[in-house]
This record gives sequence, structure tokens and C-alpha cells, in this order.
Amino acid sequence: MSVIRNLRRAVGRAYHRTVDLSHPARSPLGNTVENCVVYFDGVRRPGDCPADEALRQVRKAGDGFVWIGLHQPGEAELAGVAELFGLHPLAVEDAVHAHQRPKVERYDDVLFAVFKTVCYVEHEELTATSEVVDTGELMVFVGADFVITIRHGGHGSLGPLREALEAAPDRLAKGPSAVLHAIADHVVDDCLAVSDAVQNDIDAVETAVFSQQTSRGDAGRIYQLKRELLELKRAVAPLDRPLRTLATRPMPLIDPAYQAYFRDVADHLDRITEQITSFDGLLDSILQAHLAQVTVAQNEDMRKITAWAAIVAVPTMVCGVYGMNFEHMPELGWKYGYPLVLGVIAVACLTIHRAFRRNGWL
Repeated sequence: MSVIRNLRRAVGRAYHRTVDLSHPARSPLGNTVENCVVYFDGVRRPGDCPADEALRQVRKAGDGFVWIGLHQPGEAELAGVAELFGLHPLAVEDAVHAHQRPKVERYDDVLFAVFKTVCYVEHEELTATSEVVDTGELMVFVGADFVITIRHGGHGSLGPLREALEAAPDRLAKGPSAVLHAIADHVVDDCLAVSDAVQNDIDAVETAVFSQQTSRGDAGRIYQLKRELLELKRAVAPLDRPLRTLATRPMPLIDPAYQAYFRDVADHLDRITEQITSFDGLLDSILQAHLAQVTVAQNEDMRKITAWAAIVAVPTMVCGVYGMNFEHMPELGWKYGYPLVLGVIAVACLTIHRAFRRNGWL
């Protein structure tokens, strides 16, 4: 911990030589700031203060750190933060425009991490157009004495996480490393919750497919669920590389004691990835089973149509023969000839109908 404190003091001295913190106008943070809090020894200093004032307090004391939370800042607003904390322009560009793959990059004395966040969209019934998974992005700048979180999307608020960390000052006392680990763990926990919720939807679809009232619209529901599962997979699978980097590669801004914790988070992510892969295979099997059921149902319908067509062919044939305009025809002049023909037709149709019923065609 002494090495980290010395690094904080060195960065603070270098910063005061290059940036004048006495001019708040140089950091136009706008209204995208959700929180700007100072922590000393893991304890939150009461009240919020401007970012420049918070940074001045921390670097004057040579201890503690600042945690700033931003929500979808614009270029001008993030430019003020970048100037104040000395963030690299490439990382700032990524943080503004979002749509980045999960990654961890180091720019001088600042660590830049990108995480994909996921959220389960509640719905009463899964349909062919239901949205199941909503994704967003979370960027984290970690310095020796500051943490800047930038959230994109309508979910993934870090408010509950911040409260949980403040309830455990021993963790916050470890500095920005503890915050970065808590954020990574929080993101993976959200992925696990979404995966469990998606499993409930898969179970519901599976029950519907194998029920006796199979609907032709089940294919659309299955395909939509596969699309949403693919979106979840695109958010979860790329998280493995940055987590492995944090767990295995020594970094000056990461407390070595936390690498074991990052490995634990990476192991949880592996379990979620395997779960998603198994879900995808299960949905393929459910879709194939549904298509097989549809094919069987169509074959049943065709057999019934064929059986009834065979039954109808008997009276059609007999009536067609007697419909010909010949003078000499069997039983044409007999007064019981007409009822006899009708009786023959009825007996023939009943015999064929019974044969088809016995063979399971009707």
C-alpha cells in the first residue's frame, strides 16, 4: 500500500505543475455528473463537491481518492473531465461514442476499462417480437487517486454498488483497485441474473412446445429467444479477456492482492458463458423438435385429407357412371334401382371409412 500512496503523491505533484485547479470554469462537467464523492480511509466525506475541489482535497492530503459517476456525457462535458484528470484522448473518444468491445488498456498512469452491461426486460409472455435482453456499456477510468465511471444506456446504475461499498469501508480503504473489482463483479453478477431469467423463458418455451397444444407460432418465439440469447452472448463472452488481463498481468494501478479476486470473477464469467452455450444448444434442439412436430402434424392432416378424398371418390365414381346418357344401363328401368345404388354407395363409403379408422388415418 505504501507504493500506491507514493504513486498517488507523485501523480499529485505532477498534476499541480501542469493543471491549475483553482479555476472551476476549466472543467465544464455539465449535468451528466451523477456523483462526485471523496473517500478517505474508506469513509465517504459528507456532501458532494465539484470535481476540481474534490481532486484538490485528495491531492493536498496525499491520500484517499475521488469517485465520479457520469451518465452519457457529451464531448464538451467529458473534455472538461479529461483535462482535469489528464485522460488520454483515445480513451476519451471511446468513452464518448461508446459501442466498444470490452477491454482493458493502460494509458500512462491511467487504466481504462470497458464493460458490457446487460439487463433482463420483464415481459408477461414471450412473443415473436419480445425484447428479452437490453445491453449497455460501462467505462471506468482508474488512476492513482481517482475513479471515473461513465455509463451508457438506461440501466446499470452503480448507486446500489456504491452504497454496498460504503457499508464496507475496509474494502474502500484499498483504493481504486477495490472499486474496479467491485464494478467487474457487479457486471458479472448482473450477467448471471439475466442468464437465470432467460433460462425461465427457455423452460416456458420448452413446456409449450412439448405440450399437446403445440402452436405454429412457437417457432417465432424460439427464434426470437435465440436472437436475444445471441445478444447476451455478445455482451458476456468478450468480458473474459479484460478480466483475465486484470487477473494475470501485473499493473501498477492494481493492488496485486486483488488479482486473486479478479480470477474469481473470471471463473464466474466462465460458468455463465458455458451456461449460455448450453442454452443455445438446447434452443436448437427445441426448434428441431418443434419443426418435427409441425411436420408430423402436417402429415396427419395430409392423411386425413387423403382418406376423405378416397371416401368421396366412391359416390363420385358411381354418380359419374349413372350420369352418362346411355339408354341401356343396369337397373335403369327397375323402380328399386335408385335406392339400391344409394345403398351400395353408403355401404362402400362406410366400409372404407372403417378401414381408414382402423389404420389410424381418421
